[in-house]
Amino acid sequence: MRTKWIKIIFGDSRNMREVENESVDLVLTSPPYYNAPYDFPDLFPSYDDYLNLLRDVGKEIFRVLEQGRVAVFVVGDVRIDGELYPIVADLIKIMQSLGFKYQERIIWRKSEIYIKISKRSGNIIQHPYPLYYYPDNIYEEIVIFKKPGKFIPRNKEESKIDLNEFQKEKWYLNIWEIPNVLPNNKYTKYTAPFPEELARRIILLYSYVGDTVLDPFTGSGTTLKIAHELGRNAIGYEIDLELKDIILERIGVNTLFGGPQIQVIEREDAKRLRSKLREKIEQKLQERKLERKLKRQKPTRAGIDLTIWLNNEKTIKF
Repeated sequence: MRTKWIKIIFGDSRNMREVENESVDLVLTSPPYYNAPYDFPDLFPSYDDYLNLLRDVGKEIFRVLEQGRVAVFVVGDVRIDGELYPIVADLIKIMQSLGFKYQERIIWRKSEIYIKISKRSGNIIQHPYPLYYYPDNIYEEIVIFKKPGKFIPRNKEESKIDLNEFQKEKWYLNIWEIPNVLPNNKYTKYTAPFPEELARRIILLYSYVGDTVLDPFTGSGTTLKIAHELGRNAIGYEIDLELKDIILERIGVNTLFGGPQIQVIEREDAKRLRSKLREKIEQKLQERKLERKLKRQKPTRAGIDLTIWLNNEKTIKF
């Protein structure tokens, strides 16, 4: 069996000095959702700061990625206080400006069974009139960028795609229906992970056995885990040192037999973010509970304005 290894660097992926030029065969990542209230509240000072992060990491990705290979981002637009930020469109522009070719966009359609009447879609039930429509989001986008140049395939026979699975699961479509990770999954308390099946499909379709897969925003380690299981080497960057134990657990560091060779590097620019983020998330959850409580209350005397907060976006007084 080919020796497999995983290298985890805790530090800022805007500087991937541990990775040599053109030594990576596939990049698969999901950047943090810009200041998403229940995932990364107030993590970035501004949207421009967020885009600068994507640009700086993109430069490093272009440097380390082999010619002719691809970088895959699982990403979606984010709505904050009523404003929808066009992350996907801005990411495409950034990567093109860095020299990448915009190759493909695939829609990841999540399951509807986990969505009940929410604050967004339920709004029109309370107020069945035009302009009260706020749809629930059940998709994200898989955006694929190619670095110009040619490469020589390796281990072709060992890396063949299972065409029966390809046809049965309809991989040939640009809409992939894959259930999302449930909110009660043990890893969702740490990050916002994408499904293992999504990572598996991308790694099988865009890399060969023995290749090196890079994730500049490792999170809980989904990319590293699946890359190892599929016979690829893996490099992961994660700025939050508080995720170290969960990443090592996820990739099976305690496996006695057949486990990967693991190297862990803790750089001086690593941070501790998860505890602070959890505190902010809990605060926002408490605020949400209060809003619901206010919503159920009725005015006790004339002249009281009861404010109902709708999706942290607008208020209606009556």
